[in-house]
Amino acid sequence: MLYSLAPVEAGHQLTNRGTMSKPKPLSRVRNMGIMAHIDAGKTTVTERILFYSGKTYRIGEVHEGEATMDYMIQEREKGITITAAVTSFDWLDHEIHLIDTPGHVDFTLEVERSLRVLDGVIALFCGVGGVEPQSETVWFQADRYQVPRIAFVNKMDRLGADFQRVVEQIRERFGVVAVPIQIPWGAEAGFTGVVDLIEQKALQFDEQDRGSTVIPCEIPAELREPARKAREYLLEVVADLDDEVAMRYLDGQPVEPKMIRAALRQGTNALKVVPVLCGSGLKDRGIQPLMDAIVHYLPSPADLPGVIGTLPDHVTPAERPHNDKAPFSSLAFKVQYPEGRKLVYLRVYSGKVAAGDVVLNSSRDKTIRISRLFAIHADTRTRIDTASAGMIVGAAGLKEVTTGDTLCDPAHPILLEPIKAREPVISVAIEPQTMRDKEKLIDVLGKLADEDATFHFQEDADTGELIMRGMGELHLEIMADRIRRDHGLGLRVGQPEVIFRETVLKEGSGHGRFFRETEEERIFGEVWVVVSPLPRNSGFQYGLSLPEDLSSRARRLLDPIREGIEESLTGGVLTGDPVVDVRVNLVNLTLEESETPVPLGYRIAGGMALRDALRQADPTLLQPLMRLEVYTPSENLGEVIGDLSARGGQILQVDDLGPNKLIQAHAPLKMMFGYSTQLRSLTQGRGNFSMEFLTFGTLHETIEL
Repeated sequence: MLYSLAPVEAGHQLTNRGTMSKPKPLSRVRNMGIMAHIDAGKTTVTERILFYSGKTYRIGEVHEGEATMDYMIQEREKGITITAAVTSFDWLDHEIHLIDTPGHVDFTLEVERSLRVLDGVIALFCGVGGVEPQSETVWFQADRYQVPRIAFVNKMDRLGADFQRVVEQIRERFGVVAVPIQIPWGAEAGFTGVVDLIEQKALQFDEQDRGSTVIPCEIPAELREPARKAREYLLEVVADLDDEVAMRYLDGQPVEPKMIRAALRQGTNALKVVPVLCGSGLKDRGIQPLMDAIVHYLPSPADLPGVIGTLPDHVTPAERPHNDKAPFSSLAFKVQYPEGRKLVYLRVYSGKVAAGDVVLNSSRDKTIRISRLFAIHADTRTRIDTASAGMIVGAAGLKEVTTGDTLCDPAHPILLEPIKAREPVISVAIEPQTMRDKEKLIDVLGKLADEDATFHFQEDADTGELIMRGMGELHLEIMADRIRRDHGLGLRVGQPEVIFRETVLKEGSGHGRFFRETEEERIFGEVWVVVSPLPRNSGFQYGLSLPEDLSSRARRLLDPIREGIEESLTGGVLTGDPVVDVRVNLVNLTLEESETPVPLGYRIAGGMALRDALRQADPTLLQPLMRLEVYTPSENLGEVIGDLSARGGQILQVDDLGPNKLIQAHAPLKMMFGYSTQLRSLTQGRGNFSMEFLTFGTLHETIEL
């Protein structure tokens, strides 16, 4: 029997509910997450996992605002996940650390930093919607961090659910070997359970106890041929992964389930295959086999190579093996302020750390003391004495630690790869209802920015106006609501505005000369630069094309000149927005022979030269361009395409989804405000869309992306 949970009668409490047994060996630890497009059912599935594992006594439903992992009031009201929530539980004598991640693109940083510290992931897909836009985004994020995956096709009870179509989409969109280890028993309203292709049994889930009882039975007659063909494909895939399985398969000998699982585990961890399961979280079907798959196919920290970093010089490679005996190393991947006190989430990669230990923040070259350690379950914390390799824990007392910092043994420093955050694309002006709250508001904004690296704020030096910047309208709406309700501050919020960038379209030369004489000193600087355009998303490059006979006295001024240039890049010559995708070459500078050069003069002259060059280089604005996927009934296709075209959108592709159409397009963000309301009007409420940031660019460039 694969399923370790005994039948649970109504009101019966398992002895391990809400608790975990003593720590397991590293080989019995799993650090995994659930990722998906918004509304694919991540949190619903997570709630069942917590219930069946004995972590919770009841199932909290998202649509009722009672999900355990969606603990923020904004999450419960909107029915979406906003922040990645951490928990731990036992299953099949394994210790599993789970992170439930958001699906909305505005909160993609939560997925990014979770994937950075996870060893494996459940990629969850809607049985109707299939591979949706954010599904692709999070999949490619997992690719970047080389995270093994299993796939779960959820909502098989929904009208229009098609398991095989979703499997084919996974293969086509991601170029992976997606191998079903189950097929659905029935579909839509007739979805009854699953057929386990490895054990060759059909599985039902007792509705009387919310699916807690799993009932193995013979495969129904109408499914025997589909199950035979699906198992044949499974064995072909497994034979390519394992020589012993291949020999038995070719000789016509039976292949034991244990051998199939071992080969699939090896292939999954090597990123060669993706096992695919199915079920319905809302109908309590198929969740226990998914939990088994976490144990069977996703890696433990002991299966993985050591974590790679550098010494604090940023150059010399360094590695830490995943075990308790190695020097302590960890990554701070999340910051929160529950009840106003800073809590830092750590993934411990090697060694051990105890409450009270002094550790090195190698990202900032500062030693700090960990005052307390916690095991985390959603919004609750339990004090623990030590944390060891493979654990995900919370730590208090780390005032000068932020997302992406490395904490390690001071005697054995290592610097791990930080977590990169996307730049905000939308802003709003805000002000407190009373000016005496302004300082408190700035303090709150600082804490929110510490929690979320995609959220920025600044105070305009000239007007004193406060500006919030984020990833989208929903992102800023949530932040404003948190300021009002979580921190009790009245707030007035302006209309959203798009954030632009500046760049240049051709090469331009610039000259900057600064002179000022005071009673104390004579400040002089003179600099020449050349600015040239770079491809999109190249950022900033700096080079030197100086005369060979430049004196050593002049060369000592190169750093101040570069500082002046970089400062000036923060505000361009058109609208004062940051300048991107340019290369700046310093080509010459002059000295006054009779004077000792003052670095300040050359710093100012460098900025002046840059601005002069930008004006000569055909400066232009770059706007945020978005990737859209719009679902519409077929009869409304023409009106929807016409409206998108009127908004400056470019239609890339239209896919046929039976009675519906899927439009893929690019469009400028500034034209998409209010689109949700317009789409509902055009489709009588039946259309929906998703949108994510693509790049900063001019509209005609979208075709080339």
